This record gives sequence, structure tokens and C-alpha cells, in this order.
Amino acid sequence: MTGSDEDPRVAELRTAVSRLRRELAAHPSEFPDRGIAEDELGALAAMTIEGAPEIPRLRRSLLLIAGAIGSVSALSRGLSDVRDAVELFGEPPRGRG
Repeated sequence: MTGSDEDPRVAELRTAVSRLRRELAAHPSEFPDRGIAEDELGALAAMTIEGAPEIPRLRRSLLLIAGAIGSVSALSRGLSDVRDAVELFGEPPRGRG
């Protein structure tokens, strides 16, 4: 996919996820839910390769990542960047009722 064909929201999400993955990999201390954060960041990265990600899945991954690393202050900026990138996708459409 060329840069001109790519959704800029997907590019922003890819950049934010990549940055947080690097920060997490470089973080020296282990914490109980590190594996969850790594897995969900990997899932988000895969979604950016596949094209338009599913908004409910994006939000679920964000919640899991935030729960896993939310108390690690050194990663708060990267987490905030991922949250901002996910929010670019807006709210999922509601069912008709």
C-alpha cells in the first residue's frame, strides 16, 4: 500500500503502537501483566497491516493494554499516544433499535 492510499489514522496507530512496543521492550523491570501488554500490542500492530481495523477490537486491546501497563509511569506517554490514535477512529456504529 502506498502512503497516499493509506488511511492516516492507521498510519498514526501503527506509529504509536510501534513506539510503545519499543518502549516496553526497553523497560528493564518485569511486571505481572507484561505479557498481556505485549500480546495486545502485537494484535494492534497486525490490525494496522490488515487495513481498516475493527473499532470494538481496537478499544478492547486498548483497555487490556491500559490495564496491563497503566501503573508503569515510564510507559504512560506511549500509552497515551496509543489511546489518542485509537480515538481517531471514533465511536463504533450503534445497532438499529
